Amino acid sequence: MSHLHQNRKILNRIKRIQGQVSSIERTLLTPESSCLDVLQQVAAIKGAVNGLLQQLLEQHLREHVLKGDQNFNEEEMQQYLSLLERYSK
Repeated sequence: MSHLHQNRKILNRIKRIQGQVSSIERTLLTPESSCLDVLQQVAAIKGAVNGLLQQLLEQHLREHVLKGDQNFNEEEMQQYLSLLERYSK
């Protein structure tokens, strides 16, 4: 996965997730925060991690599984990724 260290989109997404996790910690340390605030933040992180997973899977497929494949079909790839996204939520 040496190609991932150069991908700014993935690195930025990870930094946003780190910020969201830090925000949960701050919320938990604030006595007046509600359980609903924490639950909402956790749900947002879950969505962000699912998005990251989707992006990493797509990169892996493109770089390691299908690279150079003469029979590669972009439409089929998008259908597969849509199906994967549907079941990863």
